[in-house]
Amino acid sequence: MEKLPFIAVEGPIGIGKTSLAKAISQQFQFHLLKEIVDENPFLGKFYKNIEEWSFQTEMFFLCNRYKQLEDINRDYLQHQLPVVSDYHIFKNIIFAKRNLQEQEYRKYLQIYNILTSDMPQPSLVIYLHASLETLLQRIAKRGREFEKNMSEEYLQQLSADYELFMEQFEQTHPNIPVLQFNGDQLDFVKNKQDLHDIFQKLDQTLQKGVFSNGTSQ
Repeated sequence: MEKLPFIAVEGPIGIGKTSLAKAISQQFQFHLLKEIVDENPFLGKFYKNIEEWSFQTEMFFLCNRYKQLEDINRDYLQHQLPVVSDYHIFKNIIFAKRNLQEQEYRKYLQIYNILTSDMPQPSLVIYLHASLETLLQRIAKRGREFEKNMSEEYLQQLSADYELFMEQFEQTHPNIPVLQFNGDQLDFVKNKQDLHDIFQKLDQTLQKGVFSNGTSQ
């Protein structure tokens, strides 16, 4: 069986990206890349005052994700060693567009385009989505202190942003397969059969062979 070099698991906050990426890593023997979240010193302040702390928060995430992907590209992807990640750097655009003022967003986008001009694209994206009710339940269950100040409206808007972005992504990146799973219908953390079904769908895609591993546009 041929293995894809880079699988990215994406979706809104609380959907279970890290849990699924860990499971895929163990099942398929992929290197696991986890995004830095708790280490962001601005995140707690951000959820209390988004307008005041959004630029610092988004810049921290951008720089750290850039460094992580640089390291992964050098140590794994260039050697065709498979990687599964619980994010991809394109998520920065989703959050920045939602959170930054227009002038800040223009500056941010310039920096983003420079940093990601030669970043590896995912060979396959797994997109997880769910209703607001499901997301809120899962966020409450994991109990991150800084997420207690997150508003339902913000989470709902973010989910809509993801839906629009992924729709556009599939249109502009027809050579990158996107596997979508509904978190309202599947609970791959509690239900082993649900996780098996995801593995089976992923395995079927992997069996089709290695997809090109290009660079970001």
